Amino acid sequence: MGKGISGLILKAMGGSDYVLTVTSTEQVTDKYVRLGFSGGGLLTDHPIHPTQWVRLWAPDGDSVQQRGYTLCDPDSDNDTFDIEFAIHDGPAARWALTAGPGDEIAATVMGSKFSLPEPTPSEYLIFGDPAALPAVNSLLDAIDGTPARVWLEWQYESDKTLPVRATEATTVTWVERIDDGRELQESAEQITCDTDAFAWIACDANTTRSITKTFRGRHSLPKTSIKAQAYWR
Repeated sequence: MGKGISGLILKAMGGSDYVLTVTSTEQVTDKYVRLGFSGGGLLTDHPIHPTQWVRLWAPDGDSVQQRGYTLCDPDSDNDTFDIEFAIHDGPAARWALTAGPGDEIAATVMGSKFSLPEPTPSEYLIFGDPAALPAVNSLLDAIDGTPARVWLEWQYESDKTLPVRATEATTVTWVERIDDGRELQESAEQITCDTDAFAWIACDANTTRSITKTFRGRHSLPKTSIKAQAYWR
């Protein structure tokens, strides 16, 4: 199944294409699925970095749709990783619910880049939701005990049971999704932080913009101390 104009553009821009093969499935909650994959050479070609993600091409009727997903627990020696899917009415989530060992899905690597800030910040201020949780956990693994405050938005009661890779230096606060992210946005406004903190923000597009504006304005964090990316609309 062809990838259409989007696939051609990514290829022209230097995107690398792979075929991933499902190796395992796990129903983490009623709204969250984790699949294991072999990478088809993906991790041989692309060194692992925190919050690393790929573009999956999920079948959608007679076409395919591109969606970005974070690699969980990547193993470069064996070219394996997991991908977690927050279940909603979307093509990738629908595919994940029915996928089994041996099933294949196309993936493109293009645009994923992130390195930990230097020098190490006084703390990390992390805002996300279940869709961003794999990246949040990847970041928490990478910062290796640096103090972090994490705010995660939930829609379903089972969201609050999802595993967060917190250390003794991590504080996790679950915030209910109300009024299109208002509670999470207010949480960002109400905190205090030092200007040598680092903010990492990955929510829906509107909430991401709002929280980023809060950190740059109210909290006076420099642009270099903020990493923000909308994970969905």
